[in-house]
Amino acid sequence: MQFPAAQIALLIGGKVDGDPIVSVSSFGKIEEAKKGQLAFLANPKYEEHLYTTQASIIIVNETQELKQAIEATLIRVPDAYTAFATLLSKYQEIVAQQLVGIQEPSYISKTATLGEKIFIGAFAYIGENVCIGNNVKIHPNVYIANNVKIDDNSILHAGVKIYHDCVIGKNVTVHAGTVIGSDGFGFAPQDDGSFKKVPQIGNVVVEDFVEIGANATIDRATIGSTVIKSGAKLDNLIQIAHNVEVGNNTVIAAQAGVSGSTKIGNNVMIGGQAGIVGHLQIADGSRINAQSGVTKSIKTPNAAVTGSPAFEYTNALRSQAVSRKLPEIEKRLKELEALVKQLLEEKV
Repeated sequence: MQFPAAQIALLIGGKVDGDPIVSVSSFGKIEEAKKGQLAFLANPKYEEHLYTTQASIIIVNETQELKQAIEATLIRVPDAYTAFATLLSKYQEIVAQQLVGIQEPSYISKTATLGEKIFIGAFAYIGENVCIGNNVKIHPNVYIANNVKIDDNSILHAGVKIYHDCVIGKNVTVHAGTVIGSDGFGFAPQDDGSFKKVPQIGNVVVEDFVEIGANATIDRATIGSTVIKSGAKLDNLIQIAHNVEVGNNTVIAAQAGVSGSTKIGNNVMIGGQAGIVGHLQIADGSRINAQSGVTKSIKTPNAAVTGSPAFEYTNALRSQAVSRKLPEIEKRLKELEALVKQLLEEKV
């Protein structure tokens, strides 16, 4: 498919600087793009490629000044990176709309309800009383257990597993290999040293506009729901335990883990490999640095923490700076002790 500059500018709210009818059919990095491709420039570090790239169309910030003439057509926007992300989303929508129909072999229960313009890939399993909305895309080898609800425009990539009674909202994307609704880690210790399993009879609710990366696991609640609220973004290889709540527009990077019944607020940022123990409250806007171990609730909104155990970010940096000077401090302390000893001896 060919897309002219004028049409692209209309999609992303930009202004064409150059030939409005020049067209592109694919994307490329600005340093590698060829004729017929679209690129973008958001980072000034790559500005030199603006004058050497072969890209036919380049999305740039509206404030971008040219130091020399270029051949490409520019589309000027307030924020080039955001505009490029918007364009890629539109492109994905166009591609997804072409996926329609049910491939064979696949199993679909007679009691399942299917919306319009859906796609179900080969070897998918759709259980009893499943409700699937319009424009949902279910890729090969997806397993959807009984009583699951999946709302409009959601995408489940290959190998996703959704256990019974879970709810997936609108415009949700779940990447390959992720498991939603597996049992929470609940075991009651017994007098003989063994552990008795506590049945997990709740579910998982994933609200609208959530994206979940590949090979993540989100456990069902013991009672009630584990909730991923609207707009949250979860990276690959994340563990969310039973009865956790992840707030609106919260982002969690890869390999992080959240223990049971912790409540994470809105607009929280959690770095990779961070760990949060159970039954904590994480205030809105909190920032948890990568590899931090959070053992206490964060009650102050917009606070930043780091370290293990994690504590206030600025104080943590000061502590790290002091720790690097410990050998020097020890030397000075010994010198002071010797001086004090000498003064005391002279006084006597």
